[in-house]
This record gives sequence, structure tokens and C-alpha cells, in this order.
Amino acid sequence: MGADELRIRLLYVDADLIVVEKPAGLLSVPGRGPDKQGCVARQVRDFFPDTIKQPAVHRLDMDTSGLMVLARTKQAHAHLSDQFARQRVRKRYAAILEGVIAEDEGQIELSFRLDPENRPYQVYDPVQGKSGVTRWLKLAVHKGRTRVEFIPLTGRTHQLRLHAAHERGLGCPIVGDRLYGIRKPGERMLLHAQYLQFTLPGTEKMVVFHSIVPF
Repeated sequence: MGADELRIRLLYVDADLIVVEKPAGLLSVPGRGPDKQGCVARQVRDFFPDTIKQPAVHRLDMDTSGLMVLARTKQAHAHLSDQFARQRVRKRYAAILEGVIAEDEGQIELSFRLDPENRPYQVYDPVQGKSGVTRWLKLAVHKGRTRVEFIPLTGRTHQLRLHAAHERGLGCPIVGDRLYGIRKPGERMLLHAQYLQFTLPGTEKMVVFHSIVPF
């Protein structure tokens, strides 16, 4: 299925921002090359032509599905970006991992960075890496796989994927993760952004959005 066939679902729209559900397989922002221009940001601008050129406030990996918030104005973008930078945005993800985790809950703190020789792969580096922090909760075990909820306290690239797969994390890659685990033919990565909480720009009103987990 090509990017043009993958469509976002609009959940909330006002003068400042848009909240959408992104399908797995769709980029959040344009990639490099003419074949990687289909993305969430482009579809939002197609729906609302008056939206700023770079509306994405945060990103989901192409293989991750779920909730994203995008800004329609520069002022809203600055306000929302500040909330993310100050870790005032609350996010929760659902995932299924390959393997069984013994503990019921915990917190992972690992420092990692981009491997420039193997982009976009991230590598553990306690010296030069940036710290990523994730809380997690085991929800169920079925047929040798573990369903978990991730609560990221930071927003590093591939944070949940690396924290799941690395031996210093949970040691169990997310099902279908082609970078840090194994993807079988016809399989998607089982990671979904299911909860998003933030404050509406220009107000003190906190809003919460939920997305049904599709797996």
C-alpha cells in the first residue's frame, strides 16, 4: 500500500491545531526524495491550505500508528513545542513485544545516539548519547508475547523501540520492528500512540485524546 492510499483520520480541529490518527506506514513529515513526500503534514495542508508549511509539533515513526497533534499557526506551534520541550505533554503507547517479561512494571533510563554509519539506527552510548526515560507496565502475556503500556517521559528518536529491544532495557523487541527486531512478511510494527494530553494554546484548558489500539 502506497503513501497516497494511507489516509489520516481527523479527530479534532480548531483555529490553532489539529489532532489526527496516523496509520502505520505513513511518514509524519516529508522524507528525502520525491517518493517520500506523502505524509501526515502534507495531508493536513491538503485539508486546510491555510496551515503553516511545517505544522508537525512532534513525530511518530513511519511504522508507528496513533495520535499526533499538528499546529495551524506559528503561535500555536511555538506554544505546543514549548509544552513538549518542558515535558508537559503526556503520552501513552500500546505495544506487543516478542518474548515474556518477568517483571510487572518498571522504568528504563538509557542514553543513545544516532549511528551515522547506519542511519536511522540508534545505538546505546552512555557517554555521548542523550538520555531517554520510559515507564512501562505489563498488561498481559499471550503465546510468548507481552502486551505493555509505555509512558515516555522524554521524546528521543526510536526511544520506545530501543528501550524495548536493548538488553539494558526490556530485551524484547516490539513485534514487527524491522530495525531492532524482525519483521515477517505482511506484519506491521505493533506500536500505537493511544493517549495524548496537552494544554490548548492561549488557554489553561487541558485536553485529552484517546485512540483505540488496533491490535
